[in-house]
Amino acid sequence: MTKKPLMLMILDGWGLSSEKKANAILNANTPNYNKLMKQYPNTSLEASGLAVGLPEGQMGNSEVGHLNLGAGRIVYQDLTRVSQDIKNGGFFKNPSLVW
Repeated sequence: MTKKPLMLMILDGWGLSSEKKANAILNANTPNYNKLMKQYPNTSLEASGLAVGLPEGQMGNSEVGHLNLGAGRIVYQDLTRVSQDIKNGGFFKNPSLVW
């Protein structure tokens, strides 16, 4: 197997949308980015809601995004963990909370 160089490019705050109206990224002149996207394999990641451990529909942020990338998995934030525990009944069986 031939080892090839790999690049992880994090474009913090760079949203992806096909809607041109009010979209600074899509309306900008980005020749280098466009070339990279056409020439090399690439993907995008979900950066909000449950995909990064936040409540559904909640916008992500830099801290949460980098935490999940570094962990290599979803790191549920406190509010989401408590909400999930209440939903699945674990909250009411937690010995630290119930006496």
